[in-house]
Amino acid sequence: MTAIVPPVRQGGGLTSGEAARRLERDGENVVPRAAPRNLPGRVARQLADPMILLLCAALGVVLVLGDRVDAAIIGAVVVLNTVIGVVQEVRAEHAVAVLDELASPEARVRRDGRYVELPAAQLVVGDEVRLEAGDVVPADLSLVEAVALEVDEAAMTGESVPVRRDTGAEVLSGTVVTRGRAVAEVVRTGAESGLGRIAGLIAATGLRPTPLQRRLSRLSRQLVWITAGLAALVLVLAVLRGAPLADSLILAVSLAVAAIPESLPAVVSVALALGALRMARRSAIVRWLPAVETLGSVSVLASDKTGTLTEGRMAVRRTWTAEGGCEVDGPAYGRGGALRGESANGAAVERLLRDVVLCNDARLTPAGDTWTGIGDPLEVALLVAAARLDERLLEASHEWRRIDEVPFDSETRSMTTVHENDAGARLSVVKGAPEVVLDRLADTAGANRARAEAQAMARAGLRVIAVVEVPVAGAPELAGLIGMLDPPRDDAAAVVSACRAAGIRPLLVTGDHAETALAVARQVGIARPDGEVVDGDVVARGEHVDRVDRIDVYARTHPEQKVDIVDAWQARGHVVAMTGDGVNDAPALRRADIGVAMGRHGTEVARQAADLVLADDDLRSVVTAVAEGRRIYANIRTFLRYGLSGGLAEVLVILLAPFVGIATPLLPGQILWINMLTHGIPGVAFGGEPLDPRLMQRPSPSPERSVLGDGLVRRILVGGAMIAAVSIAGGLLARAFAWPTTTVVFLTLGLAQLALALALRAPRSTRGLGERALEVSVAVAIGLQVLAASWTPLQDLLGTRTVEPAAWAAVLTLALVPGVAVKMTTDRRRGRTAQPASSPGSGASPSWK
Repeated sequence: MTAIVPPVRQGGGLTSGEAARRLERDGENVVPRAAPRNLPGRVARQLADPMILLLCAALGVVLVLGDRVDAAIIGAVVVLNTVIGVVQEVRAEHAVAVLDELASPEARVRRDGRYVELPAAQLVVGDEVRLEAGDVVPADLSLVEAVALEVDEAAMTGESVPVRRDTGAEVLSGTVVTRGRAVAEVVRTGAESGLGRIAGLIAATGLRPTPLQRRLSRLSRQLVWITAGLAALVLVLAVLRGAPLADSLILAVSLAVAAIPESLPAVVSVALALGALRMARRSAIVRWLPAVETLGSVSVLASDKTGTLTEGRMAVRRTWTAEGGCEVDGPAYGRGGALRGESANGAAVERLLRDVVLCNDARLTPAGDTWTGIGDPLEVALLVAAARLDERLLEASHEWRRIDEVPFDSETRSMTTVHENDAGARLSVVKGAPEVVLDRLADTAGANRARAEAQAMARAGLRVIAVVEVPVAGAPELAGLIGMLDPPRDDAAAVVSACRAAGIRPLLVTGDHAETALAVARQVGIARPDGEVVDGDVVARGEHVDRVDRIDVYARTHPEQKVDIVDAWQARGHVVAMTGDGVNDAPALRRADIGVAMGRHGTEVARQAADLVLADDDLRSVVTAVAEGRRIYANIRTFLRYGLSGGLAEVLVILLAPFVGIATPLLPGQILWINMLTHGIPGVAFGGEPLDPRLMQRPSPSPERSVLGDGLVRRILVGGAMIAAVSIAGGLLARAFAWPTTTVVFLTLGLAQLALALALRAPRSTRGLGERALEVSVAVAIGLQVLAASWTPLQDLLGTRTVEPAAWAAVLTLALVPGVAVKMTTDRRRGRTAQPASSPGSGASPSWK
């Protein structure tokens, strides 16, 4: 359907059929990507992990010593973990590829005589593309028409200052339009474009590890050295007790293998990559994988207003001219509604609405009983208001052709267009913020009257636009004021409440008038009774720094002032998430710990600057993403608690059992079997544990905290000591009742670790299988552990013996003790920490509660 408001340039573009033929001939407009690693490369990557290297070294030792049974078990452990690692790496790369597709930019392309929005990947040579401020250039383009166009080419040339580009010049893909607008023709796409050629040079570069992965890699190396030291100690003690050197060496090697959580890399990979994919399914698209872990630490959320807390569908609700005011009713984009009031049928309001049609870059298309708009929601709303008075006003550009313009700029907060009719008469229209536009008027009394009316509209929660006409040979004249409303989303108040409950401080940072911003902040619950409202001038003078904890609303802010707001909170130790959708938001999005861009109505430059893109422009997705970040971090810590507790228990059993009369508590093959069962599938299952709702009822963890911090080391020591104690107790009972001692210790040690896994699981919200992976994997491991002491082939392999029912009763009772104790203490601690507490840098009790 043809848009009523015509584009800047008539003609040009391709038909859909011709575009399809060229797309098939040239391929999609995508830059080269790194070639996926082949299978040998993936296996080599897994084997290069320090903990896997230790396993391989152990395998070499037992092969040299001729112990084929233990070599087979160690080999099985290496193969199992390598397979799991490769599978998770493939899944992680697939998840990132899906995210790339979801985050791919779009372009406004002329097809079949009208502009449509298409994925940039579908551009072909010869397409006509429209560019506006905030767009990322989607391909190499030749400018057919350029109006005050400036392009940031830093990504391609390193030039830090935007450069002007005129008609006939080329702009390269990957550069950013910072000012003006243009119509251009695609001349190169994909690998042939400027960005494509650069991307081809770096295509072999893989994904870099996240900060958390680097910290855990350091932890892995430390564990390897600690384990090697403990293995050496066990070797020395065994030799001193008179054991043969070969047997002592095999025991020490087996203990080293069992003591390290070699599933850790797979757990981290699956948690991060699948966490990002889960976010994408909830419309939160992660553009940079480290953002997944950082999200869990967010303590301040600085939110934009329009389209984030509000619906993003502006609607004109009031007009005002020298003849009086009018109320405008009807649904936001509906074709119904009308102007009602004392001047509804006057010439002044018709002139005002004609002017906002002329000074406008949006497009409006009828779709039954509604309008479909392309462009800035504010400008679309102005066109809808004009149509409510008279749809013929939308054709004003036919009578008054645009011959020049000064596009909207965040610094001047205004837009100017110059028009000419067939008679040669010229007309200039200026629209923008009242405090800027009204200063142009020579009529001081009229300007003051308009300012008073603008303030009254703002206090009512309306966003106010002033419009001034400038005849060629006359003084500027006030056309009027337009009051617009962008109502808060239905769920905005609930989102703000959820943020507060999670210890996240919500702020409103906007370019709107202070009264308008405060009205919205009060409706959604951001503005506290004693909270302050400041404007950008206060921030510019630095007066906000010492009182950031008292300020709820920042109004009339400029791009550099948004950066200052982020800096002030970060200086207090907070992790800041900033939302935005415009070009002026990009610096703050980049400076924030987590930049959040709007995917539906946001500019491409904002999306490129952000770490997280909300595909549905819904702030609820940020809360979902924060919860996912906390879930991932909590699951990794839970796995570390589980894996290191089990490894410590095995070390303690080998070291301490001989001192109580159990000379050989475990055989090497039994140690390796336990390790394979407990650190294999059950270990990786921790990465997919569901969210504990209580994680969202307390402040974010500090990103500076060690992954083993907050008492985790103490809990590992206690858990390992309890498992070791019940295992040794089982051995003493076995010796007293003439049960097979080694088998009883073997069964108790393995089952106690699996019971601990069940005790550490996160609370379940449903009974679905999707949340039961841990229980299923533990059940399988328990079955294999029981089978190891009852099935003859495994008995021969592991050196176990059949035990009588009384021994089984003792084993099961002892194995449950650590799990039950941990479960009880964990539940008590969860209950204590469910109440919101302070977050970093805010003192003992946050002032925003």
